Amino acid sequence: MRQLPRQTDPNVIVGFETNDDAGVYLLDEKTALVQTVDFFTPIVDDARSFGEIAAANSLSDIYAMGGRPISALSVVGFPEKGDPKILGEILQGGLAKMMEAKCTVIGGHSVRNEDVLFGYSVTGVIDPKRVWKNVGARTADALLFTKPLGTGVISTALKKEKASVRSVNAATESMLTLNRAAAEALQEIQAQEKWRDAIHAVTDITGFGLLGHAREMALGNPAKGIQPVSIELDHKAFAYLPGALQAAKEGHLPGGLKNNREFVAECAEFATGVQQEYRDLLFDPQTSGGLLVAIAADAADEALDAMERHGVAARRVGTVIPKRSSLLHVD
Repeated sequence: MRQLPRQTDPNVIVGFETNDDAGVYLLDEKTALVQTVDFFTPIVDDARSFGEIAAANSLSDIYAMGGRPISALSVVGFPEKGDPKILGEILQGGLAKMMEAKCTVIGGHSVRNEDVLFGYSVTGVIDPKRVWKNVGARTADALLFTKPLGTGVISTALKKEKASVRSVNAATESMLTLNRAAAEALQEIQAQEKWRDAIHAVTDITGFGLLGHAREMALGNPAKGIQPVSIELDHKAFAYLPGALQAAKEGHLPGGLKNNREFVAECAEFATGVQQEYRDLLFDPQTSGGLLVAIAADAADEALDAMERHGVAARRVGTVIPKRSSLLHVD
């Protein structure tokens, strides 16, 4: 992306320079568009569930920016000799999840492809003064996280027929859960005058894993006056999906986890007491993962209470500290 020629458009509030969750384009002083696209191959056996998960994952970037999804276009790759009933189930699942999000599917595009691919390009709307970016975390901020970790290792164990029914069901339920409720809870906090500026950075945890996305948050954007920070995380504060630790211990590690570990290793350090399976799960690529939120410390408890009222089991998992040699430290 860095090799592409630079475009200059004053209406672009968020582009691809900071690897943010979605792009934001200003329409007028009160309204901006939020746009994103995501698609992938099946990660569960049930076709309808796969469609729902793909939709939830595609919608997640809109919620991570603080937006409201309004329309979507489907992206489909399907084998020429594939069973059309399976494709129908995938599409029905995706549509059901989009309807749950009150997001209208208005078209799409399909191609013949050796592997099944499915997802959506989603457009949302947002108040341009209330855009959450993946950078902007400030020293002493509390870090909150909204879902358990482990979808990647469980999906890999499933492919090897080594995952328990309980693990698969828990992972599927997590992936099917929209981040809408978490975003609405944060917006409820932000609507209060005293907490209007309390939310400093938000990102959803997907393919780069918890530590990969935390790295992006820590890097900041010095070109725009957002200075780097460091992040401390408590590995025991996270929730982990049933069976995730066992899957990691048994070595059911997706290729993306290994890539994440290689990419982030130089800027992450672990306390000696952090066992390998926990380290692996913090690198584990997530599908339709939770929101990582950097929020003013004195607003954290109220935010957690708001999350609970909205049915979200969020946890306080770490703290933002002044920049030091290691961007990420895990105790």
